[in-house]
Amino acid sequence: MEIISGKWKVVILWALSEQCRRFGELKRAIPDVSEKVLIQHLRELEADGIVHREIYEATQVRVEYSLTSRGVALNEALEPLGVWGREHLPSKV
Repeated sequence: MEIISGKWKVVILWALSEQCRRFGELKRAIPDVSEKVLIQHLRELEADGIVHREIYEATQVRVEYSLTSRGVALNEALEPLGVWGREHLPSKV
């Protein structure tokens, strides 16, 4: 539970489940998270072996984030919880 503690970690996992993303893409996908918190959560998820950070050297350095195999497995484990939430929590109007 400590690995996914934090308001935005599960949302980050969801955003990375579809494809690898650059930091700016993640920020746009999760507009309510501050840059500081997003950076902090990405570092923690990377340290826990859930997220992989790839640096591409070019004229401009490019960094992409993706799920590791552990991250994919964690997302799969969290899927039933997401299904339950969609079925039981009131929808926003």
